[in-house]
Amino acid sequence: GTGSSILSALQDLFSITWLNRSKVEKQLQIFSVLQWVLTFLMLGMAGSIIFMYTFCTDCWLISVLYFTWLVFDWNTPKKGGRRSEWVRNWAVWRYFRDYFPVQLVKTHNLLTTRNYILGSHPHGIMGLGIFCNFGTEATEVSKKFAGIRPYLATLAGNFRMPVLREYLMSGGICPVKRGQVEPRQGHSGQVSQVYAGYLGGAEIQPVSPGLLKVRSPSRKAKIHSILEHGRGDSSPSLSPQELRVFQHIRVPTGTTRREILTPWQSFVCLFNARSDLHMAARNMTQSSYRNPQQSALVGEPITIPKVEQPTQKDIDLYHSMYMEALVKLFDNYKTKFGLPETEVLEVN
Repeated sequence: GTGSSILSALQDLFSITWLNRSKVEKQLQIFSVLQWVLTFLMLGMAGSIIFMYTFCTDCWLISVLYFTWLVFDWNTPKKGGRRSEWVRNWAVWRYFRDYFPVQLVKTHNLLTTRNYILGSHPHGIMGLGIFCNFGTEATEVSKKFAGIRPYLATLAGNFRMPVLREYLMSGGICPVKRGQVEPRQGHSGQVSQVYAGYLGGAEIQPVSPGLLKVRSPSRKAKIHSILEHGRGDSSPSLSPQELRVFQHIRVPTGTTRREILTPWQSFVCLFNARSDLHMAARNMTQSSYRNPQQSALVGEPITIPKVEQPTQKDIDLYHSMYMEALVKLFDNYKTKFGLPETEVLEVN
């Protein structure tokens, strides 16, 4: 009959390859990651160019009004920004999560009566894991750590760019100066929590088989800041596969080329790494470079008291406690997230 014919036609329609649900979801996942990478690389520059271009056109008043508002709003990022739960819960972030996929693993409870500063290790090239876990609600961070308001800390320079600053603030992302991280005040009994990715380029090193490297020395400056100002407890956060998102170009240590490239290693990795996105651009269904174990582990917090004039002995003590907690976290969970038992965390 007519009814069965229509039903048969609909079934045939939805069996067409381009409407296959799983393939559509894969492509949505690819586009979700692509939009974030393009945002990371281009939104700040594009916003600045548009701002200056508009100033030179008949629409110059728009630029003048935005600049005037920007002057009065300049310090808003330092005060916690304009967080938007709507932006943090966008569906695009769930597709972003599922692309790798990204997971958030809670290994210890965090008290709602304390502030916490988390160090993300290794930093990685773009911090994809830490962004997804703490800059969005894709992995339900606010539910897993109920009563605590998460923030993600990034370089203060990102908040000097038009448009980009608004986008970052809407995700609960705040600026951090070198060696200084300050928790924001919570609301209605909630305690703020700042997540900071320590060290960028220094931890962007080619991944060696059986070895994960973490840079240690300059973290002592951050421990000093936490002790001196009583900014909160410190807890390590580990993303074991962060550096394996990209394929790195290996340059032998001790060579002239290595010495030249070291100061620019962040940019070299960005423009030479053969990433998931490069493969996706060649083949929208390519998945061989996806990483099924892109996870963030939140480790045991270290209680750090306020010491107005911390000695080097105090700094060394809490720094060693922090690094021991990081190594312990790595050893306890490495095999559960795709690393062999023989994998070693090297702190240097």
